[in-house]
Amino acid sequence: MFRRALGPFDATMVVIGGIIGAGIFISPYIVAARLESPELVLGAWIAGGAIALAGAFSYAELGALFPKAGGQYVYLRDGLHPLAGFLYGWALLLVIESGAVAAVAIAFATYALRFAHGPDAGRVPLAIAAIIVLSAINYVGVKPGSRVLNVLVVLKVAALAILIGAGFFAAAHPGWLHEGRAAADSPAAIVAFGAALVPILFSYGGWQNANYVAEEIDDPARNLPLSLVAGTVAVIVIYVTTNIVYIRALGLTGLAATTTPAADVASRVFGGTGDAFVSAAIAVSTFGFLNLSILAPTRVYYAMAADGVFVPALARLHPRFQTPGAAIVVQSAWSCALALSGTYDRLLNYVVFADWIFFGLTVGTLFVFRSRLPREARAAAAYHAPGYPIVQALFCAAAAGIVLSVVRADAGSAARGAALIALGVPVFYYYSRIRT
Repeated sequence: MFRRALGPFDATMVVIGGIIGAGIFISPYIVAARLESPELVLGAWIAGGAIALAGAFSYAELGALFPKAGGQYVYLRDGLHPLAGFLYGWALLLVIESGAVAAVAIAFATYALRFAHGPDAGRVPLAIAAIIVLSAINYVGVKPGSRVLNVLVVLKVAALAILIGAGFFAAAHPGWLHEGRAAADSPAAIVAFGAALVPILFSYGGWQNANYVAEEIDDPARNLPLSLVAGTVAVIVIYVTTNIVYIRALGLTGLAATTTPAADVASRVFGGTGDAFVSAAIAVSTFGFLNLSILAPTRVYYAMAADGVFVPALARLHPRFQTPGAAIVVQSAWSCALALSGTYDRLLNYVVFADWIFFGLTVGTLFVFRSRLPREARAAAAYHAPGYPIVQALFCAAAAGIVLSVVRADAGSAARGAALIALGVPVFYYYSRIRT
């Protein structure tokens, strides 16, 4: 059995660390380029946060109901069909998480070498070394991995707090709050707002990581909902205030014109040391995200194997460390291969829409479980997601909209991604037949 070694602070750090990566340092310029006013930009980040919080509310109820290793896999398996849960885990291992680990490791190495003035030739070796080191830490116990994560999350939040605080004291761009571009007609503005939400919702994704390790959280019925809601709210505050600083310092036009908003703001505030500060901040942020990507999702592969629908060796916990050691090794080895091959970026493009397919399906399982186990049949103190069923229906609609937006933008990659996921169908039935 897993050890319940994670307290409420640890679980909250898992949520924050799973959401904040490199995106908030870089991607806000995309949103600014697609919208016509600072109010719309900030409104989009608030709207994205509200959607993420709706997801966190639903995952909090699901996690309190089923505090088991594997999280999302378990809800899809029991709420829809075992195949739905398997395909989620299959996509997670094949591309989504392993590809993310490879991509984030490369991003970490890029900014770490930039900070240290190291050679570009060291990027891939450093990325692989980071994966190996963090895999070893998480192999020897969830608590060591969690402690490393806690330190890194505190450091990344502190870096953002310094940037935010300094940005508010720096000279503001003239008329920054009211600067805008030519207004578009209403239909086009609605489409633009939807397009702006795509990178925002990708940036807000990650709250589900706490559900993966639910079986290792102390008193999960209480602490899992608390960490999900507190962590997501904290990230919303950080993201919105960071974007206020970006717009205040650069103006809407200036923000839309730069691909490095954090570095530009830091240069204005800190002068020549600004680039080094942001490089270090992104290196720390990506290293923390990388650690969590090794710690949490491997519990999904363990749960699949424990159900008898995947490689049996992945269902074994290390006799001493009580960690899914084989699952950690498999994901990390595949991530290293993707980093070496250079194909990870294409693989990510193929299935980038899959995350929001499964987000929508997972929140949809709440309708099933509410029908099977009504509120009055549960303990009086049991957590219940607020706003049911309206909040959940709106979240599912938003998830469908994100998937359609990705398909419209790159139908070929979406089709190839669907094909990769479909490859999991015969694998599922193969292991199911062996089990029986």
